[in-house]
Amino acid sequence: MPSTRRHPQSRGRTRTPRVTLMLTQTATHTTVATINYATAARAIALAIEEGAKVGVNVSATVVDPALGLVAYGRADGTTPHSVETSRRKANTGSSTRRPSALVPAALSVALEHGTGSLLTSVPGGVPLGFDGVHVGGLGVAGGPPPVDAQIAAAVLAALGADPVPAA
Repeated sequence: MPSTRRHPQSRGRTRTPRVTLMLTQTATHTTVATINYATAARAIALAIEEGAKVGVNVSATVVDPALGLVAYGRADGTTPHSVETSRRKANTGSSTRRPSALVPAALSVALEHGTGSLLTSVPGGVPLGFDGVHVGGLGVAGGPPPVDAQIAAAVLAALGADPVPAA
């Protein structure tokens, strides 16, 4: 019979809201909660809509907890480098379960070099969670980084996802 438990790294933390990785464990394997395609595609559409409201052509990426691509989209006229930047922001939000903007400055260069540029400290990446269960990350790129972060937060609100974690 499967049992549900919290990821070991979530023990002892007191941040609110508490986002944990839910694992279902059997004798032979574990199952990790992940965002579904329909929700990921909706997040992409919302990011492009929110960007248009503020005059920004964005690229948006949604990844699962293992950093696998679930959905990607971009507005017409998006800058080419924003494609990869949105992916790195999504990876950071999913991997660290914190906004990419909260990566400490002292770690930003080491983080990017140490992960082969998979992660970034550029604002605009957020973790995706629902009811405290971590399911992936969202990255928005194309505008000034603080605007990208505002767009990402607006998408979380529109999806009914857990809000952006505080520092």
